[in-house]
Amino acid sequence: MLYPSIDSLLTKIDSKYSLVSVAAKRARILQEDGSYQLPKYVSHKNVGKSLEEIHAGKLTFANVPNMDDAPTE
Repeated sequence: MLYPSIDSLLTKIDSKYSLVSVAAKRARILQEDGSYQLPKYVSHKNVGKSLEEIHAGKLTFANVPNMDDAPTE
């Protein structure tokens, strides 16, 4: 079974698309420099480690509005 579960991850990040984006970006960072944020991981792969960090609350996602879509005066 997948740990952490998708349902528990979606309580941390609002959409599956955002979840995949954050996890993939963090996995690339882990692959490059190995800057781990948790003392112990269940997963051996970087994507799994990044999902565990999201589940632990170490990674967050903020939706920043695009300035091109801002209303003009």
